[in-house]
Amino acid sequence: MLPALLSLPYLVAFDIDQEGRLLIGYDGSGVRQLHEVGPDGTWHTLTTSGERVVSAYYVPGSRQVVVEQDTGGDERGQLFLLDLTSDTPSQEPLVHDPAYFHHLVTARPGRVLFTTNRRNEVDFDLVALDLATGVETTLYDGGGYVSAVDPSPDDRWVAVTRAGRPANAHHVLLVETATGEVSDVTAYDDPNTVYAVSWLPDSSGFLLSGDVDRDRVAIFTYDLGTRALSVVAADDTQDLIGSAGPDGQHLLVATSNDGEVSLALHGIDGGLIAPIALPPGGCGAILTEAAPHWSSDGGHLLITYSSPVEPPYVFRYSVATGALDAVRAPEPLELPALQHPTSYRVESFDGEQVPVYVYQPDGGGDGSAVLFVHGGPEWQHGKIWHPLVAGLVADGRTVLVPNVRGSAGYGKRWYSLDDRQLRLDSVRDLAALHAWLPTIGVDQARVALWGGSYGGYMVLAGLAFQPELWAAGVDIVGIASLVTFLENTSSYRRVAREREYGYLETDRPFLELASPLSKVDAIEAPLFVIHGANDPRVPLSEAEQIVAALEKRKVPCELLVYGDEGHGLAKRANKLDAYPKAFAFLREHLSRQ
Repeated sequence: MLPALLSLPYLVAFDIDQEGRLLIGYDGSGVRQLHEVGPDGTWHTLTTSGERVVSAYYVPGSRQVVVEQDTGGDERGQLFLLDLTSDTPSQEPLVHDPAYFHHLVTARPGRVLFTTNRRNEVDFDLVALDLATGVETTLYDGGGYVSAVDPSPDDRWVAVTRAGRPANAHHVLLVETATGEVSDVTAYDDPNTVYAVSWLPDSSGFLLSGDVDRDRVAIFTYDLGTRALSVVAADDTQDLIGSAGPDGQHLLVATSNDGEVSLALHGIDGGLIAPIALPPGGCGAILTEAAPHWSSDGGHLLITYSSPVEPPYVFRYSVATGALDAVRAPEPLELPALQHPTSYRVESFDGEQVPVYVYQPDGGGDGSAVLFVHGGPEWQHGKIWHPLVAGLVADGRTVLVPNVRGSAGYGKRWYSLDDRQLRLDSVRDLAALHAWLPTIGVDQARVALWGGSYGGYMVLAGLAFQPELWAAGVDIVGIASLVTFLENTSSYRRVAREREYGYLETDRPFLELASPLSKVDAIEAPLFVIHGANDPRVPLSEAEQIVAALEKRKVPCELLVYGDEGHGLAKRANKLDAYPKAFAFLREHLSRQ
């Protein structure tokens, strides 16, 4: 079943224009490309490159589209302009220098905003490009790892979200575009995470969704007149994230609760108007590239929806009528019968309760299990489409998907419990989950770890620090040594990640202590490693050194390297090559002896 699951295409919503046309990312070709879906549902292919489209926006008032693509997964985004005035779209480069990162922020009438690290490779500046003249204007060059930029509707202001000093923290700045004057919205030294900024249509202020001075994410307003934050909506048991409608009357509220994200339409004062009737048990994605998009008049919302039982697709929501129109892949899909997980809480070594979703095969499976650990670490596993999880279950394995301490989605206290010297406490959560496995009928001798990025670190740490517990591991773009990772990662990443893991200058002894490579002689379990040669985050050398150390000791291990991939596998052909091999590896090492 795995090849069929990996071959199911998915959609992501990028933008909606004033005529109701949609920009959709769709990977039917095996690599995500850009398509336009007309108001009548007609599909038009806009790009046919062998490289992944990262994001795209319509240029308002025109039939132009700005597109960001990288090369071979290197994340060095380059910007292109598509002209859709003819039947055959033409493409020309806008911003192109493959040595640096250029990330598309948005398109405005006649200009494009993007961030780039080309000034010094470390700090990200905000630049406005005039499409008529080609003149670039730097709007912000105050330093830092800029994670989000939100311009006001009147273009007088820009809210810039950059990394703060504490681990996981965000520092929000207000920039006046005419003068370059910068002022603080939140404090650089405060431990606040900010998930979204959304301007009010009259540019008098904006909504800020974050955990400012509280444990859970709430929705605040920031008033430019008073320069003060005030709470619009909050819930002490779950996270709320808001997006203001362009009509000035409506507010979209996303509620994140134990991996599910529900959406509801509210008045701009926070009062509930109506829930949005998405299918239950999934996520109306609200963050990153899959955030909902308002139409320019505020009459429609474009929503990317994902769940454990179906690949992501798109809904067009009518604010006036509440109607939800699904936009699915242009070709019919044959979906297998899949299941939603069951949520549990598992007590860890110190009494903390670890959230975990459990997927079990019909009839209980063959008694083996895989712990599927997410990256980040300040990320979370949501109840979304996981073809690998579905494939493992189809193979007869119970799959545990935990949100160990350090994960987002369960409050500031929870995501702070693995910072710096607390790093190995999250690994101890894995041991607690292992100890709990007999309660759901799993043979503790036949359990593997699977994870990517920081999840790959967790795989290696589990095998190194708890060698008696795990029968095998699958490490995808994982960190073998926190020291060499910080030494060799991209310059901008080092500055951002030292806040979380510790600083090379002052914390090296602990970084070495917490590195799986320092305990590699304890690893006995077989290991399967997958890595992209162009990874700008976790260098390929991390995979190479752990494999070399295990081969020296004759521990069974295998390394697959893909020359056209970066931080993970994005291209279907590579997924179809790598993951069946990883599944065969698990069949060999988790079989009954």
